[in-house]
Amino acid sequence: MGVFVFLPLVLPLTAWPIARLAEQHLHPRVATRLLTGVAGVMALCSTVCLGLLMVVGTAQLPGNPLPDGWSDPEVRAAVPQDEVAGKLAIPALLVVAVACGRLLWRHRTVRRRAHRALAGLPGTGVAVLPDDTPYAYALPGGGDRTGRVVVTTGLLSGLRPAERRALFAHERAHLSARHHRFLLVVQLAARANPFLRPLRTAVSYTAERWADEEAARAVGDRRVVARAIGKAALVS
Repeated sequence: MGVFVFLPLVLPLTAWPIARLAEQHLHPRVATRLLTGVAGVMALCSTVCLGLLMVVGTAQLPGNPLPDGWSDPEVRAAVPQDEVAGKLAIPALLVVAVACGRLLWRHRTVRRRAHRALAGLPGTGVAVLPDDTPYAYALPGGGDRTGRVVVTTGLLSGLRPAERRALFAHERAHLSARHHRFLLVVQLAARANPFLRPLRTAVSYTAERWADEEAARAVGDRRVVARAIGKAALVS
């Protein structure tokens, strides 16, 4: 085996060309799903690899509570510098656990705060905030199963009626396709293995393109969607 035991740790280096090919040649819906799946599998494999290196390299060290049988001599012989690799795997796993835990905690906290901020508003699919600052976002979950579209009066005042419909269609596409789940998976993957960060960036891009395509299909005019998204980006 030799150095090939470390392959799951460095295979995510292929994330950049994979992301580029998917962005350029696949429909954004397919690209989002494919890249998310690749990121999740690679992150899981690299984390499992760290765990196995830790077990193999440290099971027979003095004071280690793991059974000696978990570190077979033949397996240790197949791992270059098994004790060094096992010791390095311990802090690496701790970093992965802390980084992923902090992300999940922050993700949950932000969503709970957003839902509390909208608690006094009517429970409709669109929540309009009386705020001059122009912004809009899709808030998953909440009072209904599909979530809510949150938009401010500052943004709506700068859009024409057709552009408003396009904006709402874009945000509803994020909710109906559960884009927040894809984004959460790739964010966790990027924290589990930094080499997967290109996939996180790519999925953010393809998810937006997916929402644009769905909005164009709903509105029936790509130019209106482009103007609405462009105006929202410029004034935000």
